[in-house]
Formats: sequence, structure tokens, C-alpha cells
Amino acid sequence: MKKKIILLCASTIFLLATLATIDKESSGFQNTINASRSVNLHIHGYRTVVILPIFTQAAYGPHGFYWFYEKNCGPTCLTVPIPKNFTASYVTGGGMDGILLNQNFTYLTDLDIDRNPNILTKYDKIILLHNEYVTQSEFDAIVHHPHVIYMYPNALYAKVSIDYSKNTITLVKGHGYPQKSIHDGFEWRFDNSRYEYNTACKDWSFYKIENGYMLDCYPQLVIQNNNLMLEKMILL
Repeated sequence: MKKKIILLCASTIFLLATLATIDKESSGFQNTINASRSVNLHIHGYRTVVILPIFTQAAYGPHGFYWFYEKNCGPTCLTVPIPKNFTASYVTGGGMDGILLNQNFTYLTDLDIDRNPNILTKYDKIILLHNEYVTQSEFDAIVHHPHVIYMYPNALYAKVSIDYSKNTITLVKGHGYPQKSIHDGFEWRFDNSRYEYNTACKDWSFYKIENGYMLDCYPQLVIQNNNLMLEKMILL
């Protein structure tokens, strides 16, 4: 989609300054979101994990999936290296991530979930960012968890595989591949990509699905100034 390419360009604009150390179980986390605003989101004794979309970061990179979608390169662009560090941006989601830096949350990456899907059973709540590209094992672990907050539409949209020996991901299915008629690579009945381009988030709401709640807009540009949205995310 051309709008996807606009998002890719926007990612450069919305990368912000590195700040703060956070509680994390995964290695290689590099946050780039400004956390100057403090919002008290801590609920004592409640284990929450945020899954950082490092596969989506890889997909949007140079010589990556979007070069293939726009016919700027061939199938070689459907295999991309996994970044060593996660960097939050517009296309990965994470406007909220900086605000949550000082909270009692744990941060894992897609890689952590793929390596050990059962790790999610340790947590009471999962918060997803724009985790658009995930493996089958990560998808299964997330959709079978009973309490997931889908903060960004278009999460769990396309299936990738991992080659750990080469540290790469490869697009398997979704986003018009391998056939143009294929959209959601998991054929997931709760796909909410229709809300992805609602970036104004006017009259936003969280709506219930069988394993959690979904936000009906892409909150990257507004969430920093919307305490109500953040508080609602925590209380759900």
C-alpha cells in the first residue's frame, strides 16, 4: 500500500531521543522515545509485558519488504536481517513506550516470544504495539493468552519465518504475498487493519474481542497527550 510507504518515511521524522533504562528480560533494547511525561500506570502485583515489534522494524528497513511491495526489488528483499537493537518509531508503534518507561512493566521482543512462547504465561497482561509481522509460534502464543491489549491496529497481520543461523526473517504469507488476494497472512477473524489509517483518534474506543481489547485507531501521534487513553489501557 502506498500509505505504508508514507508510514515508512514518517518513521524517520518520529524517531526521538534515547532515554532511561527499563525493566526488561530481553537483550538489545534501545528505546528512542522521549519519556519526559510521567504517568502513574503502576498496579502493584500485576505482571504486564510489552512486546517490542523488532520483526516489523526489520520489514520496514532498507532493501526490505516494502521495497518488494513497491517493485523496487525482487524476492531477495523478502529476507531481511533482524536488527541487533529495537528502536521505537512511527511504523513500529511506541509513542506510548516512552511514557511507560518508568512503570513496573517488562519488555520482550518478538524474538523472545518465538524462542519461548510459554514465557507469556508468566504475565497477567500483554500489550502489543504495531507488531505487524510475527511468526506462527508468536501468533499462537499471543492469541491464546487471555488478556491482550492491542494498542495498534494491523497487529498480527503477516506471517514470517526465522533463520536463526543467519539472523534473518523471511515473509511467508500476507500483505499481498504470495498471491495478491492474500491480505491477513493468518486469516485471523479479529484483524482490525481497517483502523490503521485513523491517526487522529477522534472518538476513539477500546472494543472487546475474545482474548482482550483492541483500540480503533493508530495512536502514535496522540497518545503522549492523552492520559485518558493510557489510563483506560491499564484499567482494562
